[in-house]
Amino acid sequence: GALISATAELLQLAVWRVLAGRLESPVSIMAVWMRRCLLLTCFTALLSLSSADDCGHTAPEAGWYRLCHGSIKTVEIGENTSVSLYISPPLNSSEPSLVLNVTLQSHIKHPRGAHIVDLPSQVTLQNGNTTVLLMRGISAGRDNLRFSYASEEENVSTPIKNLNNVQPEVAIVHSLPLNIVIIVVGWIYFVAWSVSFYPQIIENFRRRSVVGLNFDFLALNITGFLAYGIFNVGLYWISSIEATYFQRHPGGVNPVQLNDVIFTLHAIWATAFTIFQCFIFERGGQRVSYSALVLLTLMWLTIFISLFVAVGGKLDWLDFLYVFSYIKLAVTLVKYVPQAWMNCRRRSTEGWSIGNVLLDFTGGVFSLLQMFLISYNYTSGDLRVLADRGEGCFGCLEAQRVRTGHCSSAARRRK
Repeated sequence: GALISATAELLQLAVWRVLAGRLESPVSIMAVWMRRCLLLTCFTALLSLSSADDCGHTAPEAGWYRLCHGSIKTVEIGENTSVSLYISPPLNSSEPSLVLNVTLQSHIKHPRGAHIVDLPSQVTLQNGNTTVLLMRGISAGRDNLRFSYASEEENVSTPIKNLNNVQPEVAIVHSLPLNIVIIVVGWIYFVAWSVSFYPQIIENFRRRSVVGLNFDFLALNITGFLAYGIFNVGLYWISSIEATYFQRHPGGVNPVQLNDVIFTLHAIWATAFTIFQCFIFERGGQRVSYSALVLLTLMWLTIFISLFVAVGGKLDWLDFLYVFSYIKLAVTLVKYVPQAWMNCRRRSTEGWSIGNVLLDFTGGVFSLLQMFLISYNYTSGDLRVLADRGEGCFGCLEAQRVRTGHCSSAARRRK
């Protein structure tokens, strides 16, 4: 909420200065906004280190029990951590305790196959009491606890509805301060990528023109963000699709987080507003090219064909969402090409904001930095964590893009 409020203040400040004719430089507005977000990112980093109790507040079905657990504190190698366990509702008086097996189900393979924690093989849950399961970190990484009945008799007498779904995550790191740095770096690239839309919007307002801004880039960009938004919203908010994901990736975590959803919705709005500027400002006869229209038509035909196949039951809805992720990746690979070609052809980047390029590049660099820090802090140097995040591709593309922007800016200065 604080981040959305800060963004709203930025927009109000920008609009007021535009109307008053006092918009000197986009950098001054960005500096004000970044200062206001600095404390917010640090505060969010500290809050993100904790998680809520996983039990919930809804009562289980009659005759069933629920295994509940508290949060597990992230610790460094060699330190102790614990998790609180209890049964809801309390067991019958005839069943004073329940014994469960405790195992680790690794979803990241650690060096030499070592477990990340030492823990007992069984835990005894006392009736009406909270049991604390102690663990000791022995190797950096992430893993999940799994519970099962110690005997078949207990399965019959004490049926636990959610036993197979209870998988509290254990995280052991090399350095806790570095963990805070990782979170702060993540919010920095989130802010940089979010703010990157505004230099172009401000540039258009200052010039009262969109000449120099390639329309193919905008058409591809809005398509990519719409696809990305549908994927994020579907996997984050539609419980049936999320359940399918967890069935395919037991012990995994949802790759879409709330900041991904917020960024995407904001990106759609900002891109749509930039397109709106193309209708009210001078555009010099520019239009979307036929080649871009053909490419966009193929993309949307792929989406609609996949939709019909999914409605017919021949394609899982999760796989249907994956189609949108592929569309987004394809758009990211090609969307900068029309703008770069236009800049080279005109020998100028007038109308194309260098602030957009620099902020995109900053976001890409910090995104890659965060992934390398995570790889060191959580996986003992296993770089396969990079394969799990699409931002890696996007970060590298931003690095290539800033080279084009820098060369074109030099051409503008010569002009």
